[in-house]
Amino acid sequence: MYDYCPLSHEIFQRMIHELGPECVLIDTNSINPYDRDASELRYMPDVVVKPRAVHQIQKLMALANEYRFPVTPRGAGTGLAGGCLAVQGGVVLSLEHMNRIRKIDSANLVAEVEPGVLTQDLRDAARKKGLFYPPDPAGMDKSTIGGNAATNAGGPACAKYGTTKDYVLELEAVLPSGRRIRTGAKTRKGVVGYDMTHLLVGSEGTLGIITGLTLKLIPHPPAVTGLTAAFSDLDTAMRAVMEIMNHGHLPSAIEFLDKKCLKLVGDLLPFQVPGDQASLLIIETDGVREPIEHEISQIGQICEKIGATHLMPAPEEKDRERIWGVRRQVSLRIHDHSALYIAEDIVVPIGRIADLVNALPEFERRYNLYIYAFGHAGDGNIHLNITAENRDHMDRVEKGVRAILSLVLEMDGTISGEHGIGAGKMNYLPMELEPENIRLQVGIKKLFDPNLILNPGKLFRMDNGETETGTDA
Repeated sequence: MYDYCPLSHEIFQRMIHELGPECVLIDTNSINPYDRDASELRYMPDVVVKPRAVHQIQKLMALANEYRFPVTPRGAGTGLAGGCLAVQGGVVLSLEHMNRIRKIDSANLVAEVEPGVLTQDLRDAARKKGLFYPPDPAGMDKSTIGGNAATNAGGPACAKYGTTKDYVLELEAVLPSGRRIRTGAKTRKGVVGYDMTHLLVGSEGTLGIITGLTLKLIPHPPAVTGLTAAFSDLDTAMRAVMEIMNHGHLPSAIEFLDKKCLKLVGDLLPFQVPGDQASLLIIETDGVREPIEHEISQIGQICEKIGATHLMPAPEEKDRERIWGVRRQVSLRIHDHSALYIAEDIVVPIGRIADLVNALPEFERRYNLYIYAFGHAGDGNIHLNITAENRDHMDRVEKGVRAILSLVLEMDGTISGEHGIGAGKMNYLPMELEPENIRLQVGIKKLFDPNLILNPGKLFRMDNGETETGTDA
């Protein structure tokens, strides 16, 4: 096991003295909310630190190295893989108070922000200046930019606009040593040395604590339009997706709901979807009004030609928001209806989405599961909400998850598209990465963090210097 120092009264007093009493929470009621994220995992920290300045983080990391206690960075706690949980106890470092938008630079099309800024707040601030920050992870009104960068978060707009990493130009971070580092540049191009910025983006807080970001912005699309299309089955819906893209269209969003999701939220739709195998596509395009209205009309014609049973145009924001509201209710209703709920997010080639979803009933039968599938049809990212009637057979559920992930890899997919690995998927990581790949990544972790104090228990197993490959790292 990791060999860490228990947090003693002496250490608490050092924290309070060096960071300030307003930053250090040690009473049970204050730290209780920090034992969880949006997953099923729970780990209670010993103390929560909520800094307002970079120098406080540096002092905390100096103490962590001196006494050898773990520090777990945390954004808003909206992740689904346990990435911000104190698996080894110690300190949860919440960045929620470092939430300033330092600058929206219209001349250079960049934003400078602190990590605790909410994604929606950045979008709104950019919009006021006619600019657009495209990444749109679920729960934009709750998730933070720093957390998005740590996990390279995506969202429905990925198919057209890319993920968070495509918008991070420059980073400021505190390393596990307590030293501060700046990486990248404020320019659109830059190839000086190794790409440290994109090494830190997606590293899930295991290599450094992001304390500032310079983000690329683009001109805000002058208009958005959309439509919702219902199909008799998922295969037909996915054929429509392929035809849309093969005809040169690149919508800003193409979302799908499978038959189980439709049954769960069908009462919220403004129209009836016939058939017990029906699936739904939510499609949006953005750009100049006249061209995108013509484009969405062409997309609707493609859907009808492929076999759409119902089309509902959504030219106005209120129409689109109504449908997206239904889409957001899917996860909430699944969670409310299930005793055991595991959120997986896998990615397969676009042409294999229907194959993967159609294979799920066999896994349900074999492992006594009930699986909902929805997600981003434009990039193959499928959210699998795996549920069971009770928690008494977790071993069986985990075997089912592993079997599904094996099929995903056989289809040339990946086991995580935007949730990350964290603590929740750590056991599955060697299914996808070869031993030499893991060895190199563990070496990078040890180079950055020789005392293994920053966000331990995530990504790789490193107990006593051993990785899951069984080789000394």
